[in-house]
Amino acid sequence: LQILPIRGVCPVPRDIGGQAGWGSEQLGVAVGVLVHCRELGEVDLDEGLVDLDLRNDSDTPDVPPPTDSTPEILKRALSGLSARWKNWWIRGILSLAMISMFFLIIYMGSFMLMLLVLGIQVKCFHEIITIGYRVYHSYDLPWFRSLSWYFLLCVNYFFYGETVADYFGTFVQRREQLQFLIRYHRFISFALYLAGFCMFVLSLVKKHYRLQFYMFAWTHVTLLITVTQSHLVIQNLFEGMIWFLVPISSVICNDIAAYIFGFFFGRTPLIKLSPKKTWEGFIGGGVSTVLFGFVFSYFLAQYQYFVCPVEYNSETNRFVTECEPSELFQLKKYSVPLLLQAVLGWETVNMYPFQMHSIALSTFASLIGPFGGFFASGFKRAFKIKDFADTIPGHGGIMDRFDCQYLMATFVHVYITSFIRGPNPSKVLKQLLVLQPEQQLNVYRTLKSHLVEKGILQPSLRG
Repeated sequence: LQILPIRGVCPVPRDIGGQAGWGSEQLGVAVGVLVHCRELGEVDLDEGLVDLDLRNDSDTPDVPPPTDSTPEILKRALSGLSARWKNWWIRGILSLAMISMFFLIIYMGSFMLMLLVLGIQVKCFHEIITIGYRVYHSYDLPWFRSLSWYFLLCVNYFFYGETVADYFGTFVQRREQLQFLIRYHRFISFALYLAGFCMFVLSLVKKHYRLQFYMFAWTHVTLLITVTQSHLVIQNLFEGMIWFLVPISSVICNDIAAYIFGFFFGRTPLIKLSPKKTWEGFIGGGVSTVLFGFVFSYFLAQYQYFVCPVEYNSETNRFVTECEPSELFQLKKYSVPLLLQAVLGWETVNMYPFQMHSIALSTFASLIGPFGGFFASGFKRAFKIKDFADTIPGHGGIMDRFDCQYLMATFVHVYITSFIRGPNPSKVLKQLLVLQPEQQLNVYRTLKSHLVEKGILQPSLRG
């Protein structure tokens, strides 16, 4: 046995849990040494100074394999096909069904899209937390699932309290019972989180300290991935439905196109984490996505319903998308590059400026977006599972379909704040309405003086 001095006194076998080739006799000797060291007081196994995990990698607890959730009618209809083509048809039929449902929700309006995003967030959180629970359920960790859901509630309240305050200010001002929750929502969020933190500390159990801190970190990383990104998706939606639909549709298009090109033409493996991914699918999906984003943006940019910022009308108690479209969504004449003039026969072309931005969005969806899927593949390989869940036949869980969307949501939000968005007059006005009357008068006088200095107002104008 290889030995390693602990505290310079007691020899303890090194990497006990990592010696996959050890037999029962060797492991028995190792355990005996550790027990002897414990008796000498040199090693405290209960405090976790030595990780007495005698299982090798093959014995690591795995998530139970998901069940086949394919409807019986599809199983019977496709029973004569090979496994490859059976999976093709199942994925295709379910994809069409999901796309149709997505179009229906778009028709129902922005509020339903927000509810959809929240529902997807909760389901993704559930799938990731469930993996951790199934892997370590034999340890009987106290309060793990309860605290995980409690932290989800706290973090959602923190993020979406800000959203309610920014976009539903007039609605909140009319309801006294909501004013307290919104005015002091940051303090309330912090107090709620502290309560959960204290509950976690009180739940610590001897012999499970390290594992409980693993799961504490697991929960918080999951919250970072799911809640933060879903919040950014909704922020993008408030900028205009087109900022929501084009990025999400680009990722979906890239996923479908890459699968089709890879299915029929794939020969060259792309990355070891996902053996089925090929360069042919990656390139074909990328080109298809850029073309799709360009054309889809042209279609959406013609309608106020898609391009106007989503605002809440307190008088009608509904969301409205009515505005004078910005310059991004007004046709402009562009000169065609000389190299393309000979091919197309055009010297100029009319386009919406947003279509140029769509190229950046779809390029990111094609080149960087798939790395969200590769990241998820690495996570699943670490726990020896194929899918996060079996919610959607042929596709896996909800997280399997939205792993690439999270990177996309962050990119779109950063892109908007960096290159597109300026001050929002509606948001500023809502913040002014919350001020005290004296503060509002001071703002009015300051604004008036500024406009007079700029020559926009006459000095003789009386307030």
